[in-house]
Amino acid sequence: MPTAILTGQPVPGASIEDDLRALGFEVRLAADAADAESLLAAVPGDQRVAVVDTRFVGHLHALRLGLTDPRFPLAAIPGAVTARPTGRQALTRAMARETSASGDTQGTTHTAVAGLADRVTAALDAEGTDVHRPALGSLVAAVPDDPQARNEARQAVAAVDEEAVRLKSAVKAGDGFFTTFFISPYSRYLARWCARRGLTPNQVTTASLLTALIAAGCAATGTRGGFVAAAVLLIASFVLDCTDGQLARYSLQYSTLGAWLDATFDRAKEYAYYAGLALGAARGGDDVWALALGAMILQTGRHMVDFAFHEATDDAVPATAGAGPAGPAAPTDRLDGVGWTLWVRRMIILPIGERWAMIAVLTAATTPRITFYALLIGCAFASVYTTAGRVLRSLARRSRRRTDRAARSLADLADSGPLALGLARVLPGRLPGFAVPAAALLGGAAVVAVSALTGYGSVWPALAAAGYVLTSALAVARPLTGPLDWLVPPLFRAAEYVTVLALAAKADVNGALPAAFGLVAAVAYHHYDTVYRIRGDAGAPPAWLVRVTGGQEGRTLLVAVLAALLTASQFKVALTALAVIIALLVLVESIRFWVSAHQGGAPAVHDEGESA
Repeated sequence: MPTAILTGQPVPGASIEDDLRALGFEVRLAADAADAESLLAAVPGDQRVAVVDTRFVGHLHALRLGLTDPRFPLAAIPGAVTARPTGRQALTRAMARETSASGDTQGTTHTAVAGLADRVTAALDAEGTDVHRPALGSLVAAVPDDPQARNEARQAVAAVDEEAVRLKSAVKAGDGFFTTFFISPYSRYLARWCARRGLTPNQVTTASLLTALIAAGCAATGTRGGFVAAAVLLIASFVLDCTDGQLARYSLQYSTLGAWLDATFDRAKEYAYYAGLALGAARGGDDVWALALGAMILQTGRHMVDFAFHEATDDAVPATAGAGPAGPAAPTDRLDGVGWTLWVRRMIILPIGERWAMIAVLTAATTPRITFYALLIGCAFASVYTTAGRVLRSLARRSRRRTDRAARSLADLADSGPLALGLARVLPGRLPGFAVPAAALLGGAAVVAVSALTGYGSVWPALAAAGYVLTSALAVARPLTGPLDWLVPPLFRAAEYVTVLALAAKADVNGALPAAFGLVAAVAYHHYDTVYRIRGDAGAPPAWLVRVTGGQEGRTLLVAVLAALLTASQFKVALTALAVIIALLVLVESIRFWVSAHQGGAPAVHDEGESA
C-alpha cells in the first residue's frame, strides 16, 4: 500500500486525510521535519510514497493526477510531491537537504514544517531532477496561508464540476473528427461505467479484440447479412477501443502490458478484418487477397513512416549552439494557425476512426472489392500527403542534428540482418547525405519491379534480391543521421512486403496469396513489436531473433530464391511454413518480453494510438 506523510499543523475540518485514504494511501502524520524524514526512510523501498502539506485544499482528482499516475518516477502539484520506487533516492536526498537547511534536525513544532512538500519539490528542481507536473486545467490545488485564502480556495473548488473535468480529460487530445464527434461523446461515460465496476483497460482492450474477430468471422460468411453484422460489430469494437484508453486516463491505469496490448491488438483487429473480407469475397467467387494484402502493406507502411519520423525528430537538437532558424516552415506548419484546416487535415489522412467507419459503411453497403479499392485509394492519398509533409519538414529543419539515440532507433527499425550488417562492415566506402535513402529506394524498387515484371520461376528476382542485399548494406553502413535517413526503415518495409506480394501473385496458384498475407502479417507484427519496445525505452528485440529471422534483406532474398527454385505449389507451402515459423518465433519472444516487463515493474506507459 502506498504511504502519504502529512506535514504541518493539522487544519480543523480539512478533508485531506480522507482524500488520501480514498486514493488508497496509508496516512502517517509527521510531528516535525526530522520525523517526516524518519517516516520516509521507514516506507519499504518498493512502495510509492508521498509528502503532503496538511493545508492542501483542492479537488480529489487533482490529488489523483499528482500522486497516483504510475508513469512517472517523481511528480508534484502545489502542496504535494510523490515518488515511485525508481524516484525514491532523489526524494530522500531532497528531504534530507531541506531538513538540514531548515535546522529542524532535533525536532521542532508543526509549523516549522509548513510548506515542506513544496520545498522538497523545489530542491528536486534545483538539482535538475525531472519532476512531472500534471496539467490541472480548472482543477484546484492550493496551499492557503490564512483562513481567508482557505475560504477562497474552498469556494474555487466548489465552483468547478470535478467529474465533468475528469470525463473531459479522459478523452485523448488530437483525435480525428469521427472519434471526437461520433464516439467520444458517449464512450467516455462507458469508460466511467467500467471504472466504477472495477474493470481494467486491458479487459476492455481484450473485449474489443474479441468483438473485431467476431466481426471478421461475420464478414467471412460472404452473405449480405454477415457483412451488415460485421459492420456493426466493427464499430462496436472501435467504441471499445476508444473506451480502453479513456478508462486508462480516467482512472490512471497505465502499464507496459496495457500499452503493448492496445497497440498490437489494433493491428490484429484491422488485419484480421481484412482477411475476413477476403474470405467472404472468395465465398462469392471473387478473389481479393491481393487487394487485402496491398491494404495491409500500405497501412503498415504509413505507420512505419510515422514511427520513423517521430524517432528521428523527437529529440533532434540544433547542429550548433547559436544556430539560427532551421529554415522556412513547411506548408503544414503554416497551416497550424488556420483553425478550420485542422479537422480537414485530420480527416484526409484517414486516422483509425475515419478508416474504420469507411470500412464498416462500405462493408454493409457494397462488396469487399469496392471496400478494398476505396481503402487503397484513401490510404494511398493519405500516405503521399503525410510523407510529403514529413519530407518538407525534414528539409526545412535539416540544420538540426540527430541524437545518437535517434540513430540507434532508426537502425533498430531498419531490421537489418546478418547479410546487410556483414557487408556493411567490409564495404570500403560510406554513402554521403541523401544517397542513403536513395540507395534504399533504388534497391527496393529494383527487386519489386523485377519480381512484378518477370514470369514465375525466373532467376531474375533472385539476382535483384541479391543486389538489394548490397544496397541495404550501403544504406546502413553509417549511422542514420542524415535529414532524410528516417525514410530508410519504411522503404525497407515496402521493398520486403511488396516483393512477397508480387512473387505470390506471379505464382498464380490457389492459396499462394493467403500464404503471403500470413507471412507479411507475421513479419509486420515483428516490426510493430520493435516500434513499441523502442517507445517504451526497452531497446530493440534481441539480436538472436533478428539473426534467426534473417533480417529484412535476408527474408527478401530467401523468398526470391524459393520462387526461382520451387514450383508454384511448393512455393505456396514454403510461404506458409515460413509464415508459421516466423510467427511462432516473434510471438513467443514478444509475449515473454512484455509479460516479464510488466511483472518486473517496468515504467508504465500508455499508447496514444495513431497520430491524427
